[in-house]
Amino acid sequence: MAEKFKQALKKEILYYLLTLLILALMMHIDLLSNPLARLELMQEKENYLHPFLYSFSIYIIIFILRKIIDFIMGLFAKKTD
Repeated sequence: MAEKFKQALKKEILYYLLTLLILALMMHIDLLSNPLARLELMQEKENYLHPFLYSFSIYIIIFILRKIIDFIMGLFAKKTD
């Protein structure tokens, strides 16, 4: 049971980190060309947490949608005994 939980947690952390990376690259394309300038600007403005909060908000929305889809798919799945 604990091993199953650890695997699920690792999978969800991976989904969150992918969401963070994708959103960061979508919003700040200059991260690819000049990441130090972007990090210096973030340090200047002292907005360290906003990428994590925005990513978490999007992750929660995606998570809820995934669970709704899993529930609906479970309703239509064939039951094998």
